[in-house]
Amino acid sequence: MIKLINHKKLVIFSLILVFVITTGLKCGGPPGGLTEGKPKPVTLDYWKVWEGKSNIDPLIDAYQKKNPHVKINYRNLTYEEFEYELLNALAVDRGPDIFSIHTTWMKDYLDKIQPLPAQITTSRLVIRGTIQEKAFTEKRTQNTLNLRDLRTLYPEVVYQNQYINNQIYGLPLSIDTMALYSNRDLLNNAGIVSPPKTWNDFQDQVVKITRQSPQGDILIAGAAIGTAENVSRSPDILSLLMLQNGAQMFDERGRIAFDETPEGSSINPGRQALNFYNSFASPAKQVYTWNSNLDNSLQEFMSGKVAFYFGYAYDLPTIKAQAPQLNFEVSAMPQISEQTPNKINYASYWAETVSNKSQYIDEAWDFILFMTTQAEQNKKYLDKANKPCALKSLIKEQSEDIELSAFVNQLLTAQSWYKGRNVQQAEEIFKTMISENLAGLAPTREIIKTAVLQLNRIY
Repeated sequence: MIKLINHKKLVIFSLILVFVITTGLKCGGPPGGLTEGKPKPVTLDYWKVWEGKSNIDPLIDAYQKKNPHVKINYRNLTYEEFEYELLNALAVDRGPDIFSIHTTWMKDYLDKIQPLPAQITTSRLVIRGTIQEKAFTEKRTQNTLNLRDLRTLYPEVVYQNQYINNQIYGLPLSIDTMALYSNRDLLNNAGIVSPPKTWNDFQDQVVKITRQSPQGDILIAGAAIGTAENVSRSPDILSLLMLQNGAQMFDERGRIAFDETPEGSSINPGRQALNFYNSFASPAKQVYTWNSNLDNSLQEFMSGKVAFYFGYAYDLPTIKAQAPQLNFEVSAMPQISEQTPNKINYASYWAETVSNKSQYIDEAWDFILFMTTQAEQNKKYLDKANKPCALKSLIKEQSEDIELSAFVNQLLTAQSWYKGRNVQQAEEIFKTMISENLAGLAPTREIIKTAVLQLNRIY
């Protein structure tokens, strides 16, 4: 009788033990490292500019699937309203947790940004048990990115712009570069086999293509370059020419200094770049091909009246939508020489960052890392948005894309530079410099020196 009772006790104990094992429960509480119950709900507000929700939805859906306790509200704003809305919202603590910032604005927003922490701790839902499932919360702490990681993952321009005061202030989903758009029909009519690779070739081809009426009106422009207001992104084109020409954009004190002549040189690269840019809008020059009476450069290119247009990948949808019959191609930006050991191109892009007023800083950065550092996830955005990549690991794949290859192949040699606290004012200073030099209102050296003084006041 005693043996039978002991056998029953053994059976009951075994069943209890199996239940404990299969449900993942331990006497005295949940399994180690887990907290009973689902993770607390988290809501992240995310603002971007010029980015339709359909481009971001695949990333949001993928992240929320892995993190069902996180809800991400996305808002797309126009460029005209973005900064005003953002600054006002941040000022009254109703701003987004995550927002985009143009790389040239980054230093202006340092006091509003929470840089990427060395480690972040986030919650994950864990379900344990087979007979009876039970929800638990697991806290996971992970390392983020250090400087080596940043330079391994992204082109050098990201380090130059987003690594400030030994901290990372933003990460890009995509990086655009300026490239050369060419009208194939105009090149064919002029007997030109391929777009120029150097600025000397560019000048020669512009002369061959340009057509003027007997009255001197420009009927066909070889290129849209030379003026300020009717050339899209004229400050970027001039900045690139200065960089390629060897102008020192900053001195050792960190002050803007492209008006200076390098030691041991008799040539001022900043003045040379400005004069070269203006030469295409000067009737006295052989390369005269553009003037301020013409329409905006993109419009003129889409109308088929301009052979060469300098633009970014973001111009592609506009051109294809508004000029579907235009026979065009995109190639690399011209360089000083084909033998130039170090090519220089120009980048323009937005970076995703986190507000320092967010209540969910770790979760916000976790989502940004998910979008920007994981190639599999980042591709969901790139494929939807049809934009050049930012991750170096995707360059080879995208270099085979006919539309994007010219932009992507320039990523590793792309640069940009910080123009001061007020980017719009800085660009107006550049445009004034272009217009005054073209008009001959003062010697070039004085015009550039004045521009540098004005830029340094807002730097």
